Amino acid sequence: MAEHDVMNSIARLVPTGSRVLDLGCGDGALIAHLQATRNCTGYGVEIDDAKVLACIKRGVNVLQLNLEDGLTMFEDDAFDVVLQIDTLQHLRNTDTVLRETARVGRIGVVAFPNFAHWPNRLAVLQGRMPVTRRLPYQWYDTPNIRVGTHADFEVLARSCGLTIVDSFGLHQGQEVRRLPNLMASTAVFKFSN
Repeated sequence: MAEHDVMNSIARLVPTGSRVLDLGCGDGALIAHLQATRNCTGYGVEIDDAKVLACIKRGVNVLQLNLEDGLTMFEDDAFDVVLQIDTLQHLRNTDTVLRETARVGRIGVVAFPNFAHWPNRLAVLQGRMPVTRRLPYQWYDTPNIRVGTHADFEVLARSCGLTIVDSFGLHQGQEVRRLPNLMASTAVFKFSN
């Protein structure tokens, strides 16, 4: 999800000058964008060797950690904003990592592929798992271990005691605020404790 319009939509949720932790930061493009456009500082967290190297080459501070092990190395409210962009669907302990995100950051921002997007629903009605731009894998080779919807995250956030500050969808780089569960390929949430 490194598209310029998508990065700008996520960046608008991050206050200027924030100290940011980007969980599952990939090649560091988003945190580099936040440093350049929003005067942010902080770290990326990534497990993949090649992506860690890409972050270093980009000048992004990065820690190589497995998110499944938790965020115990960080104190409460250590960051202004904690990002999980295209990370949540890869985690086994989703609710635990979400609570940890809220613990170490004053604000959390999560984005993930929205399985309830209408083309995905149509594929399932036709008896097939969806293969789309946002879900580009076959069912048997996907790195995603879970699928979720915009509506599902609202329930998860409430069960974790989180307050949703803003929510919308993204599709083809554009924000979708009307019927995001149906019309958006990506679900986006900003939340706090």
